[in-house]
Amino acid sequence: MRYLSQRYAMPYKEGKAVLTDIGTEELAHLEIVASIIHQLTRNLTPEEIAASGFGPYYIDHTTGIWPQAAGGVPFNACEFQSKGDPITDLFEDLAAEQKARSTYDNILRVVKDPEVCDPIRFLREREVVHFQRFGEALRLVQDNLDSRNFYAFNPAFDKPSMAKADGCNCGK
Repeated sequence: MRYLSQRYAMPYKEGKAVLTDIGTEELAHLEIVASIIHQLTRNLTPEEIAASGFGPYYIDHTTGIWPQAAGGVPFNACEFQSKGDPITDLFEDLAAEQKARSTYDNILRVVKDPEVCDPIRFLREREVVHFQRFGEALRLVQDNLDSRNFYAFNPAFDKPSMAKADGCNCGK
């Protein structure tokens, strides 16, 4: 949802396309992860639930899929991280892809079941590709800095005479 929300503030059609493509693909990633979780939990016995530490989740959601972090923090709209500045948003996206890759790395260190590891490896590879594509989009935005980006809302940032008049030593 983050990438699909950010696309509205992206001033370049190539950047919008990257955000749309990756946002759509990330919805498929959610489906893959949810399917893995469902397959791993659907036939657990009450004893297995208690022994695995899955009890608190099970009590609230049975075996339904409720997106949350491994530490139990549920998904919320703060995950969207849409600032409206293409440079800020793309740096956020680059970080998000690296955090997802790190999470998949950690899963692969712990889980040994090939039916889980194979799709997780696939997802990890896609996060690397997404990181690269966001890097390309960031370069596009930075190469085209003009009145169609964040600075259009803050023109004083680019005017050295304004900074000097205010006594700012910015850039020195």
